[in-house]
Parts: sequence; C-alpha cells; structure tokens
Amino acid sequence: MIIKPKTRGFICTTAHPEGCAANVCEQIDYVKSQPALEDPPKNVLVIGSSTGYGLASRIVPAFGGGAGTIGVFFEKPGTDRRTGSAGWYNSVAFEEEAQKAGLYAKSFNGDAFSNEMKEQVIAAIKDGPGQVDSVIYSLASPRRTDPDTGEVYRSVLKPIGQAYSQKNLNTDTGEVNEITIEPANEEEIVQTVKVMGGEDWELWLNALSDAGVLADGANTVAYSYIGPELTFPIYTNGTIGRAKVHLEESAARLNEKFGEGTAYVSVNKALVTQASSAIPVVPLYISLLYKVMKEAGNHEGCIEQIQRLFANHLAAESGPKNLDDRNRIRIDDWEMSEPIQEAVHELWELANTDNLDQISDFSGYREEFLKLFGFGLNGVDYDAETDPERPLISGD
Repeated sequence: MIIKPKTRGFICTTAHPEGCAANVCEQIDYVKSQPALEDPPKNVLVIGSSTGYGLASRIVPAFGGGAGTIGVFFEKPGTDRRTGSAGWYNSVAFEEEAQKAGLYAKSFNGDAFSNEMKEQVIAAIKDGPGQVDSVIYSLASPRRTDPDTGEVYRSVLKPIGQAYSQKNLNTDTGEVNEITIEPANEEEIVQTVKVMGGEDWELWLNALSDAGVLADGANTVAYSYIGPELTFPIYTNGTIGRAKVHLEESAARLNEKFGEGTAYVSVNKALVTQASSAIPVVPLYISLLYKVMKEAGNHEGCIEQIQRLFANHLAAESGPKNLDDRNRIRIDDWEMSEPIQEAVHELWELANTDNLDQISDFSGYREEFLKLFGFGLNGVDYDAETDPERPLISGD
C-alpha cells in the first residue's frame, strides 16, 4: 500500500515502515559519530523501548558501547490492510541494524506491567546474554492492570486543588487559545500514581534480583520531567508530578535495598514525543523552547539527550555527577538555564495565533511530530508501494 500520514489531535493513526527505519538509522549514525562510551554496560534491559527516550536508550548503549539489549514494549504490528504502530517499525528496524552489527537484541511485545512479561524476560536473560547490568525504565502508559489483583488503574493529566487556565496550542489548527482543566479528585490522584509512579519499576528490579539475573553493581534509571513554572499546575504540581514524587521515593527504596548509587531518576528535556504531545499547554511551550534553543545552538533531541546521559553519567567511569539536591540526574540543565527560560517566558507572554509562526518553531514541532511516525525523512519515497507487514527478527 501507499502510506500517508493521517493525524487526529495528538496522534497519527498511520506509520511508515521505511520512514521509521530511516529515523532509527539517523539516530544510530549520530551515536556512531560520537566517542565510544567509557564504561558501557554489557547487557541492557529497556522497559518501554520502542519510541522516544526509550528507543534512544536502546540505541546508545548498543551502538555506542556494543551492549546487548532486551526491549519490552506494547505495540501493534502491521497487517495487509493496516499499518503497524511507529514503535513496532522502530523495533523491527533496531533489531535489523543490531543483527548487522553483530549485537544481541531480543524484543518482547506485550504488557510490561504483567507478571507473565517479567517471567518471559527473565527466562530470555537466562537463556541469552547473561545478567543485565543496566535497567532503563521508560514506560509512559495511560493505564495499568495490577498484576496481582487484576484491578485496572487509569492516569489523568490534571491539576490538584484548583482549576488551571493557561494558553494552549491546538496542533491541528495552529490556533493559540485558552484551556481550563478542572482539578483531579483523590481517586484520580491515587490511580495516576499507580500507573505513572515507581511501583512497577520496583517490581521489575525485585523480580530480576530474585531470579539472579541482575548483575552485581547494576544501575537503573527512570525518566522524569520538571519543566518551567508556567506548566507546574498541570505537570509538576499536578497528578503526574505526584506520580514523579513516588518515582523518586522508589529510587530511594531501591538504593536502600541494592546499595547507594544503584537507582537514579533522570530529569530530561521537553521534547516532541508521543507522550508529551498529549499534555495540554506543553506543545506551545515546546514550540517556543525549540525556537530559543535552536537559536542558542544547544537544542537536543532524544538521541542527543540520551547520548549525554550515558556518556556523562551512566557509562562514565566516575559514574553520575552533578546530581541535584534530590539526587536526580539533570539532563534538562540546558533547557532550564536562566537565559533560556527568560527568553521563552518573554515569547510566551507575546504568543497568539497571529504571530505563532514568527515567534515560535511550530513548523519544527510539526516536522518532529510527523517524524515520530516515519514521515518527512530524507531518502524515503513516500509515493511508492510498501508492505506494512514487518516481523521482528527475534520473533516476539
């Protein structure tokens, strides 16, 4: 079939297999252009490995340090009538490139929250590469089924305590309007923490350790975000922020159990990802941020961020450095620098529908959004017929 982008709000309902492969190869080429990692892990498990930061977290240790990788994700394969999800095609492309490079790569498609998935991954580690010495937790899911009770929890993006009104960008129309979001109730807060907090991260580490497949001295990192004060009500001080506090508490518990320096929370930069596109207010902020950081010459995408995370922290001989007062790794440091934030704030006050194209990088936002789904990549013939059915080499 001939595959074209079909967008609806913050999602694209189609994905292009060759385009996704080109996107993966671009990221691999970037990593290969960088100095090799000083002290790379041997075997990496990435939970939530198919897109965005999770995908980059698989590419960097593999192609920057020769690591074997296991990826866990929940994606949709293509059929003869419908395209698969972008994450599926990304994972297919990663496996193909890893095989060419002689790197171990095994992928699992299913519910990462389930006990069954943990058992399958543990069995594969025992049969395959040996103990894992780095575990990356990069799940962003709207719901979670408790593996023991079967209860389903759903996360919400809401403020806590009072309604929140702020400028917002309709990414379909390019209109800057105002949005008001009503506050969450206590049950919604609890459920969001259950989905987006650190409970499942702890369950994974405990299961790996109990099964004897977690190497001595292994490290683990989970991803978080803080952002500017203008987004605090919907993010940092909202339901998701409450879940991120739980994530940090989970890191402390893991360090207490496995030894200080085992678990870290990495605070990453705001980027165009499938997860961030769903957060109200954030697309406008990102469009302005991209404009400012590109002009300043310090803009990074997912692959540059994760390359810096490994090179300067996780795979540095000295280990993570320059932690903040809550023991977090900060690779959002360039974004949150005073000059960048002051410039973004000035543009935020000015932003409206009429001047959006002049004062922001909304065009860049849209390009990056479509790129997530394999569209707009150089060297890809989007008018050519292509087969949407692409199997994983590892068979899962």
